[in-house]
Amino acid sequence: MKRRKFLKLSVVATAFSLAAGGTETMSASPERAGKGFRVGRQKDRYEEELLVMGGRFDLKVSSRDTGGDLCIYDTVRDSKGGPALHRHFFQDEWFYVIRGKFIAQVGEDNLTLNPGDSAFAPRKIPHAFAMVSEGEGQMLVLFQPAGSMEDFFKQMTKFGKGIPRNQESALKQLWADHGMEIMGPPLKFQSEESG
Repeated sequence: MKRRKFLKLSVVATAFSLAAGGTETMSASPERAGKGFRVGRQKDRYEEELLVMGGRFDLKVSSRDTGGDLCIYDTVRDSKGGPALHRHFFQDEWFYVIRGKFIAQVGEDNLTLNPGDSAFAPRKIPHAFAMVSEGEGQMLVLFQPAGSMEDFFKQMTKFGKGIPRNQESALKQLWADHGMEIMGPPLKFQSEESG
């Protein structure tokens, strides 16, 4: 009986030491940024200009900074609407509204997002959002882990600045190549003048 407890304790101790060792190895990874940095207002981390999906996407934290753990975009939108209903197989996605009004669907839940509101879309759960207010809107979008989202947005520039029509068919392969699946059309919404 004492031997069984000793073996259990040894297994638990080994697991903790491996977990601790793994954490140290991850934090010392050469793929992570070795120091802090500043990215200015309305600037991209690498001074690139990504004009896609009805606005400008400024990369604020790159997957290269985090060893692939996350990436963050500051999106400034000048067009109503948003992406098709989709899901990520490997990334969680988080939205934080700075300006404007947005709607979001996460699974079966329909959400209204005003400045200061955020929404979380877990991986594998269908989700979409759309800007519904007039004028300019702004939203932070975080992907965790980053996956190939940076390459996805660079590839999206080939479709122009506007929100592509017929996303379900026109972008299906591009989304699949980046670990996502289009599940349906973009969100429908009434204009604020009529609603």
